[in-house]
Amino acid sequence: MTTEVKTKVHGIRVEAHGGPEVLKYSEFDLREPGAGEVRVKLHAAGVNFIDVYQRRGTYNVNLPWTPGLEGSGVVEAVGDGVTLFRAGDRVAYTGAPGSYAKANIVTAERLIPLPAELTFEQGAAFPLQGMTAHYLLHEFHRIKPGDNVLIHAAAGGMGLLLVQWAKKLQARVIGTVSSEAKAQQVREAGADEVINYSTHDFVAESKRLTDGKGPEYIIDGVGKDTFTKNLDAVAVRGHVTLYGSASGQAEPLMPNSLQQKSITVSGGSLFNMLNTREELLMRANGVMEGLKAGWLKLSINHTMPLTEASVAHELLENRKTTGKIVLLCGD
Repeated sequence: MTTEVKTKVHGIRVEAHGGPEVLKYSEFDLREPGAGEVRVKLHAAGVNFIDVYQRRGTYNVNLPWTPGLEGSGVVEAVGDGVTLFRAGDRVAYTGAPGSYAKANIVTAERLIPLPAELTFEQGAAFPLQGMTAHYLLHEFHRIKPGDNVLIHAAAGGMGLLLVQWAKKLQARVIGTVSSEAKAQQVREAGADEVINYSTHDFVAESKRLTDGKGPEYIIDGVGKDTFTKNLDAVAVRGHVTLYGSASGQAEPLMPNSLQQKSITVSGGSLFNMLNTREELLMRANGVMEGLKAGWLKLSINHTMPLTEASVAHELLENRKTTGKIVLLCGD
């Protein structure tokens, strides 16, 4: 009888669903890479709201569990049949659970070569949000120069990327935020108009800012607090895309209610937009080209040790952050 070889690694483990306090730093066994897989020695991990949903139990995961779907580092070992990468290669990825750790097993086909011009922190910050921005701005609504595009939660890591990219596509960008401090950051990212939804009704303001028409495209990662109001705000023949639910699940929608203004609505998930390696690299390269050209900038405003993952989640849940949170996994 053979015994499976395992490596001892340190990282975050979750034994039961709950608040940030369930994120415990500990030692656990990591299996060796199988056929078509590699082990990545992680330098950094991106923190995303999906990690919070999974920690809470909103999205089901099998326990015990290590959070994190996004990371960057160096290939440490390869499994049978892997020809795309070898030990020592710099890589980034998203879509492989277990990034809140010092090492992780990732399918080689899901890895993105990380060029020397990008740091490991950037490598952990761009895949999930950058490629999400790519599909949100290219798949559901073809943005024409001058289109009014409203972006909710515009001061977050996701929102700031959308603001910059929509401006690159020559849209007139309207961002929504919860404070004046966040509003300033969104303006600096290039937004034409910013609505503080803590003090103003975004429906009325978005119509005022568009001469009563409403935005042609609304991009919503908030969900419950915003989705129904989007249908009032959006222009006739406009489009709304829902890609997240930071405030909770959106209220049910009556399909016939869309007829009054001929509205279209989409639901997006990045992992349905990476069906082939070619599609993965197309989206990743689109982001990295923007970063290298300088018109797209990552706002990594919070870096902290892996041991402080619970602090990172608390900041994210309480909307005390702007830009991206990255956990540092190295020694």
